Amino acid sequence: MGIDVRMMGNADCTDSTHTQLIFTAQGVNVQRGEFLLCQGVDLALRAGDVCHLIGENGLGKTTLILQIAGLLPVMTGRITCKTGMVYVSHQLGISSALTVQQNLQFLLALHGVAADDELISMALEKVGLDGLQDVPAAQLSAGQMRRVGLAKLFVLTPAQAGFWLLDEPLTALDMQMVDLLERQIATFAAAGGAVLMTSHQAINVANCQLDLAEYAV
Repeated sequence: MGIDVRMMGNADCTDSTHTQLIFTAQGVNVQRGEFLLCQGVDLALRAGDVCHLIGENGLGKTTLILQIAGLLPVMTGRITCKTGMVYVSHQLGISSALTVQQNLQFLLALHGVAADDELISMALEKVGLDGLQDVPAAQLSAGQMRRVGLAKLFVLTPAQAGFWLLDEPLTALDMQMVDLLERQIATFAAAGGAVLMTSHQAINVANCQLDLAEYAV
């Protein structure tokens, strides 16, 4: 099979405004241990692409995301990312023992960003958490915890990490925050980044889809 890209409107992941190739998956088998879920997945994303990864529960969307993130092995096929990667998942990587500011500083440090108070304040204001810098994460709601994990997306540039890998980033967000995050994704892509994301909701800013049903075994 070739690149699994389906048209959404007039957009096409293989014909972006930008030409820089950011990410490729070639002949990748999606599998948990010895259990094969999907076979021969192909995808190419260029700067400016936002791809919606879809498929029924159990087809391996999160498994593929974990393989791309390097947290599960790729037994067959090849994955190449030509830039730094940001991975956001269900498990947010937020420590309940740290404050909101300390958590965000840690998340940004993973990408080589030394965040000062001003940068932290700006990011938290973007996600509606301004004034909560010193609050322990243990005191946050599920939605607020999600916003802490997403705040780094409002700081990092394509030059620092040009590929976003987002597993259900819209979970536990209200409509206002969903709209804000989608606009940030669009801004990031327009600046030369690429995004692959899962979501049970429609993604208004996606310009293509990767449907794992077409690769199911």
